[in-house]
Amino acid sequence: MTAPVFVVDVVPGGPEFVLDGSEGRHAVSVKRLRAGEDVVLTDGHGRWAAGVVKAAEGKDRLVVTDIAEVREEAEPAPRITVVQALPKGDRGELAVETMTETGVDEIVPWAASRCITQWKGERGLKALGKWRATAREAGKQSRRVRFPRVADAMTTKQVAAFLAKADLGVVLHEDRGYGSEALAVAELPSSGRIVLVVGPEGGVSPEELEAFAQAGARAFRLGRSVLRTSTAGTAAVALLLGRTGRWS
Repeated sequence: MTAPVFVVDVVPGGPEFVLDGSEGRHAVSVKRLRAGEDVVLTDGHGRWAAGVVKAAEGKDRLVVTDIAEVREEAEPAPRITVVQALPKGDRGELAVETMTETGVDEIVPWAASRCITQWKGERGLKALGKWRATAREAGKQSRRVRFPRVADAMTTKQVAAFLAKADLGVVLHEDRGYGSEALAVAELPSSGRIVLVVGPEGGVSPEELEAFAQAGARAFRLGRSVLRTSTAGTAAVALLLGRTGRWS
């Protein structure tokens, strides 16, 4: 079993470190770590160091010793971003959780025209906070040291501008009538950024498809079955990670 991951503001370079606060509480009271067990400390931005538990103190203090040299995980190539239309209920957090565990690098919430859910005011800020907290927790659960960035929500116009800067812009669309190609055989860049758009349950509107096409994006399909918006991104990310060699 790989060592559990805990998040720190700055990865310690010294021989000993005290993990306290919410992370220390999770390590001591939830994970119930004991002396001699391995841990990984990371800032979630690629820097990390391995260590060994020296002692658990009280309910929220973990003393970590034998901290190894601080390392930095290289930026992945190509970088994979998913523009995720806002799902209903808690399906947004489900999408973020599974995409993070799979290996996505960035998630962009998108207020598509056919989204039932709309993020406005305090409600929108709260929902965005939940997505970011979910990405952090899923990053730890999946033993990542570089967590995905969850960007501010974008409008269709902003997404189109974002796609225009991508090395490959992908819009998932199951209808062959729109000229969709199979993502499984698409030509992929070896570096740069792949931006993948996942529409809402009602689908990407013709107007949105046109805006994205003008930005250089192309329509692709995953397979014969039609996935829900909360699972399509995860399936597509897994396919891309396998095809680009990042899962090799």
